[in-house]
Amino acid sequence: MSQGDVGIDLESSVGYLLKETSTALRHAMEEVLRPLGMTVTHYACLELLAQRPGLSNSELARRAFVTRQSMNVLLQALERDGDVTRPAHAAVGKVLPAQLTARGRRSLDTASAAVRAVELRMLSDLTDSEQSAVAHILRKMAQSLHSNAH
Repeated sequence: MSQGDVGIDLESSVGYLLKETSTALRHAMEEVLRPLGMTVTHYACLELLAQRPGLSNSELARRAFVTRQSMNVLLQALERDGDVTRPAHAAVGKVLPAQLTARGRRSLDTASAAVRAVELRMLSDLTDSEQSAVAHILRKMAQSLHSNAH
């Protein structure tokens, strides 16, 4: 590129490289989750409920980066399949907190092992200190964007 060109050098653009990595990671995760009958969002929902039991539909949607409507459809399917339970009626307001069942926990354990293998493959060429540095830098970048949001 010459100095007069306006544009982004995709070979060195951190944003572009992040998107490329994110897309490759999602594709690799989909490949290992598909044989388990799961999507990335399905897996994320189970993982979130294991770490924070009782999250509402809205909280799950926000943390899994999907719409409330998409999460509600997923939760209904997970309930029907026996992976998740929710009360029939809300104790407070409209919130129906979701909980993993034993079946959901077993599904999650299998999926977590598959996803962990993908992450290990992604990080395989990095030293431990490089992995720590990447995690630290990514957290700082996300914090900068969140704190500077208009």
